[in-house]
Amino acid sequence: MKAGNVYLLRHGQTYWAMSGQHTGRTDVPLTETGELQAREAGERVRAAHPEAFSRILCSPLRRASETASLAGFDATPCDDLMEWDYGRAEGRTRGQIGEALGRPWNLWLDGPQVVPASLGEERVETLPDGQRVAVHLTDGETLDEAFGRARRVVDGIRDDVYAGKDVLLVAHSHILRLVAMAWVDMPPAEGRKFELGTARYVVLGDHKGQPVIEHWGA
Repeated sequence: MKAGNVYLLRHGQTYWAMSGQHTGRTDVPLTETGELQAREAGERVRAAHPEAFSRILCSPLRRASETASLAGFDATPCDDLMEWDYGRAEGRTRGQIGEALGRPWNLWLDGPQVVPASLGEERVETLPDGQRVAVHLTDGETLDEAFGRARRVVDGIRDDVYAGKDVLLVAHSHILRLVAMAWVDMPPAEGRKFELGTARYVVLGDHKGQPVIEHWGA
């Protein structure tokens, strides 16, 4: 039996995606452009995959659930698809963190745990459209902890895919890259080499018994 496919769809644009602020668990909404991107993404996915998906899962965070809905998909929330918990890096840019550290910072290699405590404050931020979002901080997740969630997602859908069924996951850039790494059994840090833009999608599959990435960033 031919294996099915896994489609990974990233949410549409947010203000923090535009500014480069790390957006883990802060529940930022889509921008108007992000809403349009979500609708267009739904059209692109259906053009590539006109049949119904056997399962559709999404992160419960607003930007992902809104994307799924606007794209025309009835998705079931899945906590394991929430974005990497960035801890003290939440809402901060890579430049801000590097300046505070006194050296360049790479999330994939350094993790959020090295971010100085001076950047980790609970706060409310006002978005350019006037909406206010609460930034709640935790200790953050290590790469291995976030990858563990990605592996659970893959383990939960693998039987369906190898039974010939197709699955759609709607979530966030980093967690979806980790899902892809888990699918093809690559080290999680290799996910840093795969960029996934807002409202773009990836197709995972199988070729002659080998899990593969068939398309990236369509």
